[in-house]
Amino acid sequence: MSYAEDDYLQLSGIQHFAFCRRQWALIHVERQWSENLLTAEGRILHERVHDGALVESRGDTLVMRALAVKSPDLGISGQCDAVVFTRSTEGVSLRGRKGLWTVMPVEYKHGRSKLDDCDRMQAVAQAMCLEEMLCCTIPTAAVYYFETRNREYIEITDDLRQKVREICAEMHEYAQRGYTPKVRPTARCKQCSLYEQCYPILMRSDICVQAYVHTHIKEEDE
Repeated sequence: MSYAEDDYLQLSGIQHFAFCRRQWALIHVERQWSENLLTAEGRILHERVHDGALVESRGDTLVMRALAVKSPDLGISGQCDAVVFTRSTEGVSLRGRKGLWTVMPVEYKHGRSKLDDCDRMQAVAQAMCLEEMLCCTIPTAAVYYFETRNREYIEITDDLRQKVREICAEMHEYAQRGYTPKVRPTARCKQCSLYEQCYPILMRSDICVQAYVHTHIKEEDE
């Protein structure tokens, strides 16, 4: 299946969706947004990463920043924080550059490596977009974490590719339906900048919604 450009979803939304489907829907379906310290720090980081020259050349390494990418097959578009091209005996040809080059997208994150795959999914999706655009195979992507000053390399397996395809398909389904899913609250909910818009406490089975609303209206009247 190939999506029309008018139906493309934001590539960056894959990280939101993998982290929390409800968070993704609040942002990308309901168009809600609120910033906290973590999101502000992340925004400032990306502004710094994208600032300056879009192309850096160092010997056999070429770095392109804020590179626009898209995938008609996945129905997504966005930007790569950085794409590292390395001169090699095999790879893709680049206009105005001699030889062949391997390709690796690098996503920048403010925090540190996570146990879940939400950051990795975003980097793999970037690689899949580049593969489609450059007609090549990209074996590795990376995520650079500023808090630990560490670059985590990701082997792009068939399983990870399939996960990205499933996430994109589910995102499109939700977007077409205008659907915002319910979720089971977890400890990490309080770190979300959309905590006040989401009201995850109301998803708990032991909470009476009517009593909760009545209590908060009473508090505002006092």
